Amino acid sequence: MQPLKTLLLGLLLLVPVLAFLFLYRFGSNRYALPTYLPDRVDSTQVGGNWQRDTVFHQLATFRLLASTGREISSAEIGQGLYIAQFYDDSPASDRVAQALLRVQEKFRHQPRVRLVSFVLDGGPQPATKLETLAVRYGTVAGKWWLLTGSPDTLNRLVLKEFRLTSDPKRLPGAVYTANPPAGRLLLIDRNRRVRGIYDGLDGREIDRLLTEVTVQLYDYKHPH
Repeated sequence: MQPLKTLLLGLLLLVPVLAFLFLYRFGSNRYALPTYLPDRVDSTQVGGNWQRDTVFHQLATFRLLASTGREISSAEIGQGLYIAQFYDDSPASDRVAQALLRVQEKFRHQPRVRLVSFVLDGGPQPATKLETLAVRYGTVAGKWWLLTGSPDTLNRLVLKEFRLTSDPKRLPGAVYTANPPAGRLLLIDRNRRVRGIYDGLDGREIDRLLTEVTVQLYDYKHPH
């Protein structure tokens, strides 16, 4: 019995050592969000060696009319991250906006998280329409922005900047979607890069969005 007791004692002492080694080796590894919309591949020199590095698309800045009646710049919105919706008055847009209420409530007291609905048709009285939509969806001022602009400006944002298209061959790294992109949500980080793409009509995708926003916030709080 003595050898068996010795063996058991040795195993008990070994367990915390193995646990420490496991955490030391794997504990620093964690889930990281991908980056979408590659622009090009550059070669950079690191430690005397050349390495290939993908350069990802950075959204251009913009200024659009908000439901408050004044123009809002992307710099004012993007101090942390924001979730972008593309609202076109369709039933799909309405369903996505209803889902965003859940996102707004989840991050209501997190100042780094904003929501932006780009209203693709502002109509003859855009400020009035934005205000009506803000009331309909219960948007919180400063948390969820409803924005619109001229058709040319909005088309440029959708096609050239967010690269939402029904033809995946039309743009490099384009995000394939139905046209118009009523059901699509995008997660934009503080560097104006797309870090998440979601089907806003799918509750499981909204769950994934909530998780990945939390991951990005953790990265901001614990930089590499």
